[in-house]
Amino acid sequence: MVDMESIYLAIPLSSLAGAVIAGFFGKQIGRGGAHWVTIMGVGISFLLSLVVLKDVAFDGAAVYNQSVYTWMVSDGIRFEVGFLIDGLTALMMSVVTGVSLAVHVYTIGYMHDDDGYQRFFSYISLFTFSMLMLVMSNNFLQLFFGWEAVGLVSYLLIGFWFKRETAIYANMKAFLVNRVGDFGFLLGIAVVLMFTGSLDYYEVFDRADAMLDATMQVIPGVDWSVITLACILLFVGAMGKSAQVPLHVWLPDSMEGPTPISALIHAATMVTAGIFMVARMSPLFELSTTALSVVIVIGATTAFFMGLVGIVQNDIKRVVAYSTLSQLGYMTVALGASAYSAAIFHLMTHAFFKALLFLAAGSVIIAMHHEQDIRKMGGLKKYMPITYWVSLIGSLALIGFPGFSGYFSKDAILIATQNADIPGAGYAYLCVLLGVFVTAFYSFRMFFLVFHGSERMDKHTREHLHETPWVVTAPLIALAIPSVIILVFEDHGAMAAVGAAFHGSFNFVLHGFAGPAVYLAAAGVVAAWYLYLKKPEMAAQFKQKLALPYRILDNKYYFDRFNEIVFAATARGVGQVLWRLGDALMIDGLVVNGSARLVGWVSGVVRHVQTGYLNHYAFAMISGLILLLGWVVLG
Repeated sequence: MVDMESIYLAIPLSSLAGAVIAGFFGKQIGRGGAHWVTIMGVGISFLLSLVVLKDVAFDGAAVYNQSVYTWMVSDGIRFEVGFLIDGLTALMMSVVTGVSLAVHVYTIGYMHDDDGYQRFFSYISLFTFSMLMLVMSNNFLQLFFGWEAVGLVSYLLIGFWFKRETAIYANMKAFLVNRVGDFGFLLGIAVVLMFTGSLDYYEVFDRADAMLDATMQVIPGVDWSVITLACILLFVGAMGKSAQVPLHVWLPDSMEGPTPISALIHAATMVTAGIFMVARMSPLFELSTTALSVVIVIGATTAFFMGLVGIVQNDIKRVVAYSTLSQLGYMTVALGASAYSAAIFHLMTHAFFKALLFLAAGSVIIAMHHEQDIRKMGGLKKYMPITYWVSLIGSLALIGFPGFSGYFSKDAILIATQNADIPGAGYAYLCVLLGVFVTAFYSFRMFFLVFHGSERMDKHTREHLHETPWVVTAPLIALAIPSVIILVFEDHGAMAAVGAAFHGSFNFVLHGFAGPAVYLAAAGVVAAWYLYLKKPEMAAQFKQKLALPYRILDNKYYFDRFNEIVFAATARGVGQVLWRLGDALMIDGLVVNGSARLVGWVSGVVRHVQTGYLNHYAFAMISGLILLLGWVVLG
């Protein structure tokens, strides 16, 4: 009989071993050794994750919830490393390792000529280990470790090309914004620990009633529901990691990192950590209607308004980045509607088709000699047929074309939101419904401008255009398959209840035609075709007539300007004051330089005692002796 606990340990440790070998011995094993050792490590993790998925989802294995290592016990609180393996964990493990494996293979082609080749493979393998530790955790300590570890590796990878000022700006921005979210997350964990006395998930859920009726005063004189406060603070962490308004500003700039990172971290895995966390904490969130209302409103706002920004983007990666923001908003809406299975189902489908779109964008960037402006592309279909067809599949999945994976998960969210009774659900349904048109419009705007129409690239680029090598196209084909046929798992997976209500996948598709979403998506595609292929001059006219809305969208609702003026400038001002008062005046002025001046002054006074005259020394010795005898006698 296979020892499942050994398998659970091997899954994260295989990726960690690859990262350590490539990182510390990269020069010795060379470029080929670095990619083979990390690919084998992640490949083992992926195969073993599939074994776990089969064991849990299909063979009906019992939930595994055990401690692996006890780090410390303090005041009865156990700080442990442990695994919780259930359906949610098994699904996340398979998604993380599957997408990571495809990205590892793709990276061989994309980073072929980069000087940091071994370092890059070490980082992405280390990220896979960190994400696995996060999703496999059975306690808040390990969850926070994985949470911070993926943030650290994300920081390293966004700034991977550290000689670029834009890359350093982007990774610092991601670091600072996520510190805001992580501060709330840590406070949420502290509240949970304070009222339950445990960091173990199951123990916290069993003792959640202790928080249900309890109140605390964050502001003197104002009572706050403890369960609501804990859930909102935990969700603040999710807002940072999963880039929800207003903590979304870091994700578009993170496109400064290499394209494989955009696919692995900022589309398929790390940014979904917040979604996973809220789903895992669903027993707590279900006890607070207020927290769910906050979640659904924030998610809806992100889904619609970030999608609108995607319409005016011209950088191919930024279009996909704003699409990611919008789709994360859809997942968050599902969480707020208590449709946790719908959120996780969309997380899974989105991981595959969005990773596919990012990697396809990278394939285009390689062929275009690292040109990313879609206005300088066009007509690439005949040069890059494989990239064209997989991009079409990814785009159809993204807009929820009937029969594709994204259709089932997105339609489930629409149905759940429409029937939710959470305050704010009406607003959320309107946002996600309108978002269907917006998603289809910006997705096919990009698709038509890149692959159809006139060729707008320079002559040199045109003459050297060709399909990318197999190490790039093979992962694209592999990701395209689940983007289409992942519906096969629908009867057994997260949306089994929804599937049963509509008597199978085929009837679920037919039911979609009774609602407005399919027609809104079709309208978005037709509008994009008409404006950017049939009548491209109309797009320019709309841009002129709608100059103010365009300027607002182009400036991303001025969030960056607001943060720069209000937070960054204020922080720098406070820093200057503290530096002048604390560092310059107190530390340098009084402590360091002041103590030196004091010693110099005292030395200048004392040195006059050393005159060199014998009678002065004799007088001092006799005076001292008299004082000493007097002190002894009087004492």
